[in-house]
Amino acid sequence: MAIATQEILLFGKWSFDEVTVSDISLRDYITISEGKEVYVPHTAGRYQVRRFRKASCPVVERLTNSLMMHGRNNGKKLMAIRIVQHAFEIINLITDKNPIQVLVDAVMNSGPREDSTRVGSAGTARRQAVDVSPLRRVNQAIYLLTTGARKASFRNIKSIGECLALELINAAKESSNSYAIKTKDQVERVAKSNR
Repeated sequence: MAIATQEILLFGKWSFDEVTVSDISLRDYITISEGKEVYVPHTAGRYQVRRFRKASCPVVERLTNSLMMHGRNNGKKLMAIRIVQHAFEIINLITDKNPIQVLVDAVMNSGPREDSTRVGSAGTARRQAVDVSPLRRVNQAIYLLTTGARKASFRNIKSIGECLALELINAAKESSNSYAIKTKDQVERVAKSNR
């Protein structure tokens, strides 16, 4: 007798099945499929042990981990999970889309594709434009999204869950109201001028 495999739903609500990564270069680094579906973004995996191991961490969990920043929030993963859950509820109410898909779109749109680095030695340093690797694009995007939500909710009546939801929705639409999109455009503009 075959046991029917139960579909894994994030927070018991959102399905991973119809979520797609349209950007080919980021497909290996935005982890949502092949055995990485989770009920809660808390796998307790050791993703820092080896280089590139974090690429296999579920993308929702990476967002959760990125929220646990600034001394007073360090290590409070359950609080971060609750924030992500609230944000996903709000995203679903506003857009009627799968929040996991909105997150994936936001990450794809928020990572700068070109950056500038310092080249030169002994005083004469100049900026040189360089392409950004796919893993760094994902890392930068997640960092910018959470930083934007954190800055928006600081000294504000809005909760960080609401701010994160709005940040993700705006980034998924590539709206310039998003902190992540604004920063990405600025970084790419500087890189273009340093080609």
